[in-house]
Amino acid sequence: MPRRSGPVSAVGLWLAACLLASPAMAQTTGGEGLSPTLSAIKNSHVVRLGYRESSPPFSFLDQANRPIGYSLELCEAVVDEIGVEVDDPNLKIDYVKVTSDDRIQAVLEKKIDLECGSTTANSERAKQVAFSPLMFVAGTKLMVPKAANVSGITDLKGKTVVVTKGTTNEQAIHGADKKFSLGLNIIAAADHEQSYQTLVDGKADAFATDDILLYGLIARHKSQDRFRVTGDYLSYDPYGIMFRKGEPQLSAVVERAFRKLGSNHDLVPLYDKWFVRRLPTGERLNVAISPQLEEAFKALDDSPGANN
Repeated sequence: MPRRSGPVSAVGLWLAACLLASPAMAQTTGGEGLSPTLSAIKNSHVVRLGYRESSPPFSFLDQANRPIGYSLELCEAVVDEIGVEVDDPNLKIDYVKVTSDDRIQAVLEKKIDLECGSTTANSERAKQVAFSPLMFVAGTKLMVPKAANVSGITDLKGKTVVVTKGTTNEQAIHGADKKFSLGLNIIAAADHEQSYQTLVDGKADAFATDDILLYGLIARHKSQDRFRVTGDYLSYDPYGIMFRKGEPQLSAVVERAFRKLGSNHDLVPLYDKWFVRRLPTGERLNVAISPQLEEAFKALDDSPGANN
């Protein structure tokens, strides 16, 4: 079982939860006075979910090319809560493919209503979009060939590192390159699958992205004998579901969905389904939940007195 030493302290997780937390507000009834996104959903009877093709176990394709994953299940719970808000229990879901490079724009341009992938919530992005409560915490690490004499970023001086375009990992690698004067050749691929393939093809010496995604790709490709994950954390990446900013009613619906999952104690079993048990595609990550994330989930308990 991969051992994920926490990239941040419990205090750091609490700060992340504050960043991702949506402003709570009382439930309103469907109909007049709905926020723009909720009004559009009520009129169309459709919620558009943005998904990623190669971000296991958060958002990826099964053998029949259907979108599945941890983030999508969370989004489906939000869809149920949207149905309550707009008084339509039979909302349909339209799955829309997004990439790391176009996902934020897809939200801004109203191509999707919820982005259900592996997206880091940070203060810079929060200027453009809104985020759900905390759903996971990751950090940038390196995937390298098993035989490579690499234990950290400084061992890659003058080497080639592939990153996925539009990710916080790309920023982290550029930052490390400058900080340690490494002279890295940093190349950007369109998605995680292409980044992985770049490493497989020998066109890069390392692939840098969130550690959990690296474990997921290794498991999915059954390449444990070829590649390993190494290095200190080069960034701290709290994940959240992304949606349009400036709609307090929508924010309240998203938060209410998460709090219901918390009060029903559904979050840890949902985590175990995707991170510990065997995935529908056959592989198993065996990544146990961290005590800090489990505490963050407990803080979402919506039972009486939980918000006092």
